[in-house]
Amino acid sequence: MTTSTYTVVGMTCDHCAGSVRAEIGRLDGVSGVEVDLATGNVGVTSAAPLRDDDVKAAVEEAGYQLA
Repeated sequence: MTTSTYTVVGMTCDHCAGSVRAEIGRLDGVSGVEVDLATGNVGVTSAAPLRDDDVKAAVEEAGYQLA
């Protein structure tokens, strides 16, 4: 298992966090996504390291940006 932390810009509510959680959770190998709305930090647990481009695309699909 691998855990990575990303910072997402623009989330302001639980709905925002849920959208980001859902999109990242769809990536292959992801087993958990924890969002800290106050800091914008998103912790992702996956079977193997994720490609940054894949995470970026998922966050952008949710309507936000990686810092």
